[in-house]
Amino acid sequence: MNVTKSLISGIALSVALATSTLAAGVDVNASNTGLAMQGYDPVAYFTLGEATEGNWTITSVHNGATYRFANEEHKAAFESDPEAFLPQYGGFCAFGAAMGFKFDGDPTLWKIVDNELFLNISKDVQERWEGDIPGYIEKADDNWETIEDVAPEDLQS
Repeated sequence: MNVTKSLISGIALSVALATSTLAAGVDVNASNTGLAMQGYDPVAYFTLGEATEGNWTITSVHNGATYRFANEEHKAAFESDPEAFLPQYGGFCAFGAAMGFKFDGDPTLWKIVDNELFLNISKDVQERWEGDIPGYIEKADDNWETIEDVAPEDLQS
């Protein structure tokens, strides 16, 4: 019976992920299955102070993207105020947004600034971004108004 229950749960999760992919817009950096932040728990950065992989069985869908959580408490916190935990620029690279592009944000390369979560694409980029965080955030905020609804590949030309 447990095997059947697990199989049904797995199928339901797969359908939910596939459905969320169809609903996900280009303003959220999600995989082709709709998984945001490569499965990392967005709440853990604020509560544990570290990048923490979420559990595939503890999820929540927000704005068409699926988020995973390390525990039920994190899921409940997220569901009560998602905006408090979502990474800026839809989880795309903060430095890339400052340059007018959308590159994958690496959830292991992060920083909380003024109670907001920022991701970057690589260690070198993270270090460069940290050289002028306020300036790059200002540029990214300005650019985001224009690029938020544009597909990443359309910004490359």
